[in-house]
Amino acid sequence: MTAAAETPSETTNGEALNSVPDGTGSIPEGTLQYLSIGALELEAGGFLPEVTLAFETWGKLNGDASNAVLIQHALTGSTHVTRGSSDEDGWWEQLVGPGAPVDTGKYFVVSVNIVGGCYGSTGPASPGPDGRPWGSRFPLVTLRDSTAAEARLADALGIDSWYAVIGGSMGGARALEWAVTYPERVKRCGVVSVGAYSTAEQIAFAQAQTLAIRQDPNFRDGDYYDGPAPEAGLALARRIAHITYRSATEFDVRFGRNAQGTETPLEAARLDRRGRYQVESYLDHQGTKLVRRFDANSYIAITEALMSHDVTRGRGTLKDALSRTTAHFFIAAVSTDRLYFPAQSRELADALPGDVPVYLIEAPIGHDGFLTEIGQLNEQLRQDFFG
Repeated sequence: MTAAAETPSETTNGEALNSVPDGTGSIPEGTLQYLSIGALELEAGGFLPEVTLAFETWGKLNGDASNAVLIQHALTGSTHVTRGSSDEDGWWEQLVGPGAPVDTGKYFVVSVNIVGGCYGSTGPASPGPDGRPWGSRFPLVTLRDSTAAEARLADALGIDSWYAVIGGSMGGARALEWAVTYPERVKRCGVVSVGAYSTAEQIAFAQAQTLAIRQDPNFRDGDYYDGPAPEAGLALARRIAHITYRSATEFDVRFGRNAQGTETPLEAARLDRRGRYQVESYLDHQGTKLVRRFDANSYIAITEALMSHDVTRGRGTLKDALSRTTAHFFIAAVSTDRLYFPAQSRELADALPGDVPVYLIEAPIGHDGFLTEIGQLNEQLRQDFFG
């Protein structure tokens, strides 16, 4: 059994369940729903003969479908943005919920699991045409491909245009792609903690993560679903990623050079028997947590999608590409982000038509501040974006 078997993907990935897209409020908020959108031709030349999208909704779509907001999840995020019928915590409750800037009493909120994911949408663990998991045969899916798939879901929901599309990190890249690919369908676009494209350094960090998984002996070129999953490789990939998600200051203040519990890093006759520093134990914990909830192939597929992020591809200069959009933009960055530097957000804002400010989340934590400290921008979001 793979690590992903603990997620909804074990029973729902790739299956068009008897759930109809619903904006009436008759389905409990935060309920995972599924829609088959048919075949999907892919930007890089691949093809998926049948794609299912998993999504959740909150609130009620109004009569003219003018209050729909699309919230885009980050790399290993799910559709569960805020609480629903299950009362489970969501990952962006400071932003979305009753009385929040994205007020679910006012807006109809939609969140979609990206194609390639393992939280219900078609991904590598889904059955292919022959009934076996796609595994190594799963094609490269870019963020533009995911946007095209999500546009079909919007059509099925009766949403001609989004009141707003917003996301952080990879979710912000997805929001930006929506605004440029379908300018007539996005009135407002929120891009948090990501730039207009993945830089060489960001691609380098990503490649180290995917290689960690691929070099796990259990990976078997991605066809491991009938045996042990490449858990060690996935955990190592998460360790590498998490170093970029947090700041050096946070590591120093939180852990310093302290040993983990009674372990003794400097007392060992052999290197392989030494104790751990606290920061090592922390990264071990992060790796173990992800292994319990995520599929290694999906991690590779989505990471490759993020590596493909480049809003200028085939569209000329950055200003040329952004001139296509007519959306009102909200750009924000985290002051200590060392994965997606604030300078990248400023570059994006400077290339947009008009005078677009960059709001700064002041947080010592690093990149993950877009999740934990988005509440700092609640007033700005209400006044400049959702007002």
